[in-house]
Amino acid sequence: MKIATFNINGIKARAEALPRWLDEAQPDVVLLQEIKSVDENFPREIFEERGYNVETHGQKSFNGVAILSKLPLEDVSRGLPGDDEDEQARWIEATVIGKQALRICGLYLPNGNPVPGPKYDYKLAWMERLYHRARELMASEEPALMAGDYNIIPQAEDAARPDAWREDALFRPESRAAFRKILNLGFTEAFRARTQGPGHYSFWDYQAGAWNKNDGIRIDHFLLTPQAADLMQDCQIDAAVRGHEKPSDHVPVWVQLDL
Repeated sequence: MKIATFNINGIKARAEALPRWLDEAQPDVVLLQEIKSVDENFPREIFEERGYNVETHGQKSFNGVAILSKLPLEDVSRGLPGDDEDEQARWIEATVIGKQALRICGLYLPNGNPVPGPKYDYKLAWMERLYHRARELMASEEPALMAGDYNIIPQAEDAARPDAWREDALFRPESRAAFRKILNLGFTEAFRARTQGPGHYSFWDYQAGAWNKNDGIRIDHFLLTPQAADLMQDCQIDAAVRGHEKPSDHVPVWVQLDL
């Protein structure tokens, strides 16, 4: 089973590029972030005609997450538990049924800038809620993953110019500590389990020729429970997609599981 995560930075802007990538890459399941669309306006027909089941958790003009799956989806839930007053559409999860069941959680973690301030406080509070959900997934002792745009640069090697990010919410010590706290529950960070060293990025800003300079950062991640990690066959970043026509500033990351 090939599962991808892709922050598309607006479904309207990516109405041609996203289907083109789907046709080329043929993922079985895709977790989308920043669809920037309410549920009723999401162009589900584009994906249903390609054989995908579509589940969305949308929000007008901002945020929004979705699951596309060629396999049946069960027990879909929307919104990260822990704050009933949180109106931002950043979390969706479901069980996908292959050779065995896999719980998939798609997330768009808050950016958190500027620091300090309420947006950074919200980011850290959201990550604490994520920690509690992650702990529940581990306790289930079943194959599960959490994937998406984490807006976290885990290590200096995950940025072309780490010094430029020192005071940014994506690289602040508190942000990285919160990420490690989740990892330390026993999750496998899929890409780093397969590939080591610098130079691997999933985001390049639209400004200052970042793509041409390869001035990127790696902020899109797959975290796998031990039961899912045992099934992992590969994990790759489709970096070339950033050079296509009308690209998102993110590129797809995918894992292959023996499911």
